[in-house]
Amino acid sequence: MIFGQPAPYNSTMNAFIRPFTALRPKAAHAADVAAPPYDVVNTEEARGLVAHRPNSFLHISRPEIALPPETDPYSDIVHARARENFERLKASGLMVRDAMPAYYVYKLKMAQHEQTGIALTASIDAYKTNRVRKHELSHPTKEDDRVRNMQSLNAQTGPVLSIHQANKSLKELLEEIKTEAALFEVKGEYDVVHTIWRIEDIKKISAISFTFNAMQAIYIADGHHRSAAAARVADMRRTPESSGQENYNYFLTVVFPHDEVQIFDYNRAVKDLNGLSVPELLQRLAKDFDVKASNSPVRPEEPAVFGMFVDNQWYRLMLRTELVPKNDLVAQLDVSLLQDYILTKILDVGDPRTDPRIDFIGGVRGLKELEQLVCKGEQAIAFSLYPTRMEQLMTVADAEELMPPKSTWFEPKLADGLLSHILD
Repeated sequence: MIFGQPAPYNSTMNAFIRPFTALRPKAAHAADVAAPPYDVVNTEEARGLVAHRPNSFLHISRPEIALPPETDPYSDIVHARARENFERLKASGLMVRDAMPAYYVYKLKMAQHEQTGIALTASIDAYKTNRVRKHELSHPTKEDDRVRNMQSLNAQTGPVLSIHQANKSLKELLEEIKTEAALFEVKGEYDVVHTIWRIEDIKKISAISFTFNAMQAIYIADGHHRSAAAARVADMRRTPESSGQENYNYFLTVVFPHDEVQIFDYNRAVKDLNGLSVPELLQRLAKDFDVKASNSPVRPEEPAVFGMFVDNQWYRLMLRTELVPKNDLVAQLDVSLLQDYILTKILDVGDPRTDPRIDFIGGVRGLKELEQLVCKGEQAIAFSLYPTRMEQLMTVADAEELMPPKSTWFEPKLADGLLSHILD
């Protein structure tokens, strides 16, 4: 190194994970601020959810809701409004930033299901070297939008949902912390209860850091756009003077044990039948599937079985066993089988990331949603799928392969606005 020049950025200085100083609502205002993730509600749904809720975080994550209907949601004015609303919440005193770095226990409870994870920040360099593992590609337009959102807010406000291999000692520690007083507890969409505790004890922080640093990897479950955007923001902000310790070198995630997280079905609908009549469609399907009409909605109970709703009728489709690939991790996924044998082969649907004829419906909305989309004429046909299994996600990620888009729908979901990561 020549004397007087700054040392180059050194990624080896980055810890795998570390605590952070969260920006969060005061307990009395947490219920007013909490909002569903920006990407699970459309603009009209968001407008309905903020009625009489001026402090909802949707005013930051979906600021177009207060702008004229014709406003482009990706425009400069939308990002400017997001920053304005964010600054207003902070200036009003409804949100505070903790003084010292901490980990946060985050419990989600939905009906009888409960899962408990740790909110932390994970290294961008670990993300780039696949220690934080991915299983899907992100959509370029949506990723660009998240980059602009983080840059305009100087914060990551939507946590990534990740998983780790279940760890007994970590679980015992979290159960101990959950006996203490929580920072706050709020009820969100679908009656999901969000409870958060702050971990300030140095010994407990050290134990969590040690446990995670000993892990081979964590896995992104829900939030590929957020994590990819965070990596791009880090690249944009790094300079030769960067130490590697700046907050923008880490992204916000809540990490849950793999055996507590639920994957729901992620169903499909297509706007037309590619010029086929229903009898012609059924004839084509019969070449690869055992096709049976059903008097009730079909929720597949095993792999390689699909429900199909078309022309006011449900069908059960079972792919012939010999057609299921045996040694291809991705091709044997139910989302791949549907894409290969029906969507592409018969309906001529192109790249599911970009083809406007296909739509995706999270299983939490139920099979009734599929029926309504078709009966209202918004879609011509809908398919229900057997959910992707957690072991499949981890195996694909370990192999550094990628699933088709929209392969997994995780429920319950984290809330936006309860924990934010400032990028200074």
